[in-house]
Amino acid sequence: MPRYAPFIVASAFAILVAGCAKDGEIDATGGVSVTRSACPAVAVPSYTGDITIFDPPSSRDARAIDVVADLTNVRSTCVDSGDDVVATATFDIIGRRSNSAGARSVTLPYFSTVVRAGRLVVAKRVGSVTLEFKDGDLRAAARGSASANVNRAAATLPPEIRERITRKRRAGDTDAAVDPIADPEVRAAVAKASFELLIGFQLTSDQLQYNATR
Repeated sequence: MPRYAPFIVASAFAILVAGCAKDGEIDATGGVSVTRSACPAVAVPSYTGDITIFDPPSSRDARAIDVVADLTNVRSTCVDSGDDVVATATFDIIGRRSNSAGARSVTLPYFSTVVRAGRLVVAKRVGSVTLEFKDGDLRAAARGSASANVNRAAATLPPEIRERITRKRRAGDTDAAVDPIADPEVRAAVAKASFELLIGFQLTSDQLQYNATR
């Protein structure tokens, strides 16, 4: 599942954060209308969307694969809660085992991390989901969830930065062809106000290395 970044969208002419135009439409000034939300983007970091369990654990032979599971179907909602916005994500865990004999429970850990500005970890939780394989079944599924509370003020651009981004520019203006996000101060402010809720399997270093190098 691809990871998607927080707000990094700009026009060479103007960005309208609010207005009559819909997202992605060209407005009368030649700018692109984009609505920026205080809600955190939800994503699965690279190499953490699946897990492979071997038997024996030290083996990396394909014949030793015991259980494989994927984290998929991530969906999110976001609501106001006082001074915060609360993002809630649900996801499915789809598991496959190599031997269908007997009923079996397999518990898998996952993490949910709130990240600010693409690098600063604000909060992290570890949970778990249990796959219940019935006798004779090779597949099982379970559902997990995660949430993030983000302070609305922290996720809101300062008025002066917002004005610099949304100011309509006309042909002939010295900065008409300059992307406002190219300004280091504006770019830093946008990054600071951007949050992500990242979800993935809580992998060991060996499991992460396996995912990254297979």
